[in-house]
Amino acid sequence: MIISFTEENYIKAIYSLASKSATQDVSTNEISNYFNNKAASVTDMLIRLADKKLINYQKYKGVTLSAKGQKLAIKIVRKHRLWEVFLLEKLNFKWDEVHDIAEQLEHIHSDELIDRLDKFLGEPKFDPHGDPIPNSNGQINSIKAKPLVTFTKKGNYILMGVCEHSKEFLQHLTLIGLKIGDVIKVEDINSFDNLYKVKINNKHTLFFSSKVASNILVESKK
Repeated sequence: MIISFTEENYIKAIYSLASKSATQDVSTNEISNYFNNKAASVTDMLIRLADKKLINYQKYKGVTLSAKGQKLAIKIVRKHRLWEVFLLEKLNFKWDEVHDIAEQLEHIHSDELIDRLDKFLGEPKFDPHGDPIPNSNGQINSIKAKPLVTFTKKGNYILMGVCEHSKEFLQHLTLIGLKIGDVIKVEDINSFDNLYKVKINNKHTLFFSSKVASNILVESKK
């Protein structure tokens, strides 16, 4: 069965939106907003995906991925994240540059190529943004890291990933000298505006807004 790039993008989008839903259901409006498309166009695509047994869809009800669609979505995510690692580590792209290129490369259909790429990279567990990379069997490591804003106590935390993947946000983190693996020591949290006073790697002091603290994933440093 031939699946177009657009269909693959829809499957990945449904997978992403479902991961943020308690019920795993995704509404037509959510998909429409995600792609900034008209609801009628989205409905037409959902009917096509349902015909290919990739989603479970009934008009006016939420959409869920079928087992077949879930398997495809995870495979696309695996390819995307492996390509991001390759672009960063082997071609020296910046972490705010790899996403758009990986969006194109994720549609390559050769499983052998992706398995060789995985082996060539040393079978990485996480991509440059801290997102887990599914293995060849579709298994995904669970993420223990939480947004910094959920921690209300002073202490040392390790930056494990980011929630926000926009180029603007990643460039902001680069500008202030923050990267995956850095130790963030929270020295003070302002009770009025939740401004975080932190020290990075026990060297330079920064101030994080609550927006930044909400979009960086950390683990408590033991």
